[in-house]
Amino acid sequence: MATSVPSTLFATSVSSSSSSAIKARNLKNSASLYSRTHLLHYNPLSTRRSIPRVRATLLQDNEEKVIVEESFPSKISTGDASKVSTGESSSSSSSSTLEKWVIKFEQSANIFLTDSVIKILDAFYHDRHYARFFVLETIARVPYFAFISVLHMYESFGWWRRADYLKVHFAESWNEMHHLLIMEELGGNAWWFDRFLAQHIAIVYYIMTVLMYAISPRMAYHFSECVETHAFETYDKFIKVQGEDLKKMPAPEVAVKYYTGGDLYLFDEFQTSRVPNTRRPKIENLYDVFVNIRDDEAEHCKTMKACQTHGNLRSPHSCAEDEFEDDSVCALQTTDCEGIVDCLKKSITSDPPKLK
Repeated sequence: MATSVPSTLFATSVSSSSSSAIKARNLKNSASLYSRTHLLHYNPLSTRRSIPRVRATLLQDNEEKVIVEESFPSKISTGDASKVSTGESSSSSSSSTLEKWVIKFEQSANIFLTDSVIKILDAFYHDRHYARFFVLETIARVPYFAFISVLHMYESFGWWRRADYLKVHFAESWNEMHHLLIMEELGGNAWWFDRFLAQHIAIVYYIMTVLMYAISPRMAYHFSECVETHAFETYDKFIKVQGEDLKKMPAPEVAVKYYTGGDLYLFDEFQTSRVPNTRRPKIENLYDVFVNIRDDEAEHCKTMKACQTHGNLRSPHSCAEDEFEDDSVCALQTTDCEGIVDCLKKSITSDPPKLK
């Protein structure tokens, strides 16, 4: 009986120890499962070194989500998303709409002014072609030295530095001056009234062009394009009607010297859409003279159209020969102020431009 008691105690202790071991193992397994499931919420076994690593991972996840949400806003409805995506473009679209209306107003005003001048010329010069051309050329050359005078004023104030504009506009004025000399040699200025009318229209036109160019260069350039377009159409019609008679008449000496002279740098300079030295006229009779004057007016139209986009003019002698195939290459990469308001604003907020 003495031996049976210890064996009973041993069995009881073994069973109790085994049960306690099972409970401890189960408790350990459940603790490890709990720790794996709730690692990010609470982990009493983790050390201080692992906390920064967990926080850094959370910050990176949040940063990536922000970038994705900005690119693809999945929590915003389609209507709201369109509003968000077009929020910034709405103001730009409204400003572009306003600019379109301004351009339309400018061009309508220019067309009205041009038509008014054409009606005056039609009334006074129905059958007197050379006198009409004299008046037309006196008016046509005014805008170019008006542009130059305004640009020189900007240069004096340190607002503007762009040698290409001065070169091209001077070359255009030089070309129109020779047109005028040709018409004078043909007798277009023989009557005092024609000189009086042309010169006084030129004075008014100069003042108007200076004011227009100071306020809106785009409008001034478009007005000049309208005048040059009318000149081209006038010469083209005259050539078609009087072509056979013109071929029988000799060319004026001033025309021969200008179109076939030795130095044709300025002749190439105003033709901004052509490679220099590619247009070399032949002058054998008066018909050739008027054909070249008409073609000159077409080149002026192209240049005036290009000038309506600010910074889109460059001297043809500043461009390589292969750059004429790409208009964006042979264009100014940096632009100066446009109009007196823009010049005043930029003179306060930016450094003065360098001479180019």
